[in-house]
Amino acid sequence: MPPNPLIHIDPVCGMEVIEGKEKGKWEYKGRIYYFCNENCLRRFQKEPGKYLQSERIAARKPTLRKTETVVAGIGGMSCAGCAVTIEKALNRLPGVKVAQVNFAAEEAVVEFDPEVTPFTELAKTITALGYEVRKGKVEETEAVSQEMQQVKLRMVWAWILTAPGMLFMALHLLEIFHLPMRVMTTIEIVLGAAVLFGPGWQTLKGAFGSIKARSATMDVLITLGITAALFSGILVLFGLEVENLGRVAGMLMAIYLTGRYLEARAKGRSAQAIRRLLSLGARTARILVDGRETEIPVNRLKVGDVMLIRPGEKIPTDGRIIEGETTIDESIATGESLPVERKPGDEVIGATINQTGFIKVQVTRVGKETFLAQVIRLVEEAQGRKIPIQAFADRVTAWFVPVVLGLALITALGWFFFAANLRPFLFWAHQYLPWVNPELLPFSLALFAGVAVLVIACPCALGLATPTALMVATGKGAESGLLFRSGEALQTLEAVRAIVFDKTGTITRGKPALTDVIPLPGVDRQKLLAVAASLEQGSEHPLARAILEGATAWGITPFPATEITAILGKGVVGKVEGEKAVLGKAELLAENGISPEPLTLLALQLQEETKTVLYLALGGKPLGILGVADTPKPDSAKAIGELKKLGIVPIMLTGDNPKTAQAIAREVGIERFVAGLLPEEKLATIESLKKEFGRVAMVGDGINDAPALKSADVGIAIGTGTDVAIAASDITLVRGELSGVVSSVRLARATFRKIKENLFWALFYNLLAIPLAMLGLLHPIIAETAMALSSINVVTNSLRLRRVRI
Repeated sequence: MPPNPLIHIDPVCGMEVIEGKEKGKWEYKGRIYYFCNENCLRRFQKEPGKYLQSERIAARKPTLRKTETVVAGIGGMSCAGCAVTIEKALNRLPGVKVAQVNFAAEEAVVEFDPEVTPFTELAKTITALGYEVRKGKVEETEAVSQEMQQVKLRMVWAWILTAPGMLFMALHLLEIFHLPMRVMTTIEIVLGAAVLFGPGWQTLKGAFGSIKARSATMDVLITLGITAALFSGILVLFGLEVENLGRVAGMLMAIYLTGRYLEARAKGRSAQAIRRLLSLGARTARILVDGRETEIPVNRLKVGDVMLIRPGEKIPTDGRIIEGETTIDESIATGESLPVERKPGDEVIGATINQTGFIKVQVTRVGKETFLAQVIRLVEEAQGRKIPIQAFADRVTAWFVPVVLGLALITALGWFFFAANLRPFLFWAHQYLPWVNPELLPFSLALFAGVAVLVIACPCALGLATPTALMVATGKGAESGLLFRSGEALQTLEAVRAIVFDKTGTITRGKPALTDVIPLPGVDRQKLLAVAASLEQGSEHPLARAILEGATAWGITPFPATEITAILGKGVVGKVEGEKAVLGKAELLAENGISPEPLTLLALQLQEETKTVLYLALGGKPLGILGVADTPKPDSAKAIGELKKLGIVPIMLTGDNPKTAQAIAREVGIERFVAGLLPEEKLATIESLKKEFGRVAMVGDGINDAPALKSADVGIAIGTGTDVAIAASDITLVRGELSGVVSSVRLARATFRKIKENLFWALFYNLLAIPLAMLGLLHPIIAETAMALSSINVVTNSLRLRRVRI
């Protein structure tokens, strides 16, 4: 069998790379090479000859290594620069396919080969940079809580140590209390140093770690700014005539730590989705052991155990009802506020709430296999991974601190050497800004402006702009039954202009339903349906179930029936109230001596609509016909209409015949459809639609439509409850309704409005604030306060997504 031309071999690691899914592509000496990740591409570009030795490339076979994805918490990051530093270090490790570090979520998502580099090596690399690693959500949640307490404690102590200096300064300015200037300066320096080396030690340590790792972070800027301020106080103490910024050094650190605390609180609110999901599960379960009720911890449940669940209790884990009927609140899984009815044989989801009846449930999934565990894993990975729009912010962040350091140096040198030329500007500014002092010596002016530049610059706002919005959006989606496998799916969906729908099971219910009950003149409609239901009692045939469900909906009770015989491919014969009854095809009536002719005209319209027609006769006389068809879901037409309002073109692809497709399309309001397609023809159709519309999404059941879902820019799987096909798509709708598609589009668009707003304000702030600081117009205290507020503003703006109606 010839090799698949769409599959290539990464020349560096030997792994298979599918064209269109590659993370890197490069032309070298007339040939195109494909790479599974950017790390391999960089290695190849550095030493191509190393990987293209003829004997090696000839012998190399695809290495189907099994990679593992881990989500690890990281403590101690102060800004997006820290995340970039860790990410670069991890991506340099052998065996790491891709590593992405999210500053806002304080997490790293690493896809790696554990046989080449075990997790312990990843952890060592991170800790060597001066950061803390936490694996496991329970451990991480506790650690984050402790870290929040520590940040709060550092902030409180910073203000306690700063307060005496602020008090002496205020009393001095109000001429209430005077200390000798030398004593006053000494107190200010001692208190400032106490704040820097006490509550600020973590920042100081982070700065040294960053310099050691040859990277620059927010900690470096803050440490340099405060150290310079303290240094000016020391110079004053030695009798030099310079501006004493030492008196505000402690205050600068206190304001910085306050900003860090408020930022951490805001980030914590944006990451609440995971914690809420973790808290949903029950802690204990009651099971039957040798006929006796026993209470055990949920983590000791095994597949096959029988759980006893009373009204008002949480269902401990996924299972199947074996006894009892009830209604269940499944809102945590589906977002649906109304309870659903469940009976023996139905699947139930762990952490949902049993409302009305006592039920016995047999365990079908435990631990990582449960629906809730899969949702938590999915949300974790979606929040931790980066999206294309974040690449821009990352590039800016990587250069941000080095550039700011350069600008601070240029600012200081400029004011030192050109103070005389710039002094008229300061006299003008002093009229409006009282803290601008045009009488300062050149060294003081240089120090004043240089420190302001260091503490005003804020890479944090840029680093938080995208991930915080993404965290809130994916959390909100999970609570509404919309599961995003990655943030990239959100970004792509925002740009989609056409959505392709499968018909069966997506637009329609996927199973036959009773649509028409048409009696002959003089025959009672209810009697017609009652006789048909009587013959179908006990049958599991899809058409039989449709008739029985239709009778139940009409409130009809079937008559007793005897001598029932099912005839394969034709229908069913039996006795109802002592009379012979026949239900099925026209030929079955003819075979039983009954002319179907009176019913033929009635059947024409239903046959025209491609419905399945069942003829019914009783006592040798025809009674009427029943129509059965796969009908659209209740919300399909409304959802299609909403998508049109959003400017999206709905298109239906189906393997069904054109007449059936046309009938369904007309009923739900779809103008474009293609019928009679084989699976490979669906793929070709999607490719042509991409050329027409650009970005195209595909909605299907996640299993039968897997190839088409993968081919589309965004694959959306329709699922229900525990049967949801999470792995088959980019987005999974837990409820089997098309309204979820509309909600997903609205959420994607709202998310990217927030991301663009965040990036605008983060860039606008830095582009405005840094030049003002360079011009000497910002006091370091004002600069530091503005820096803290800029980060908080970005996170708070992201949190507004929680109020968006989708």
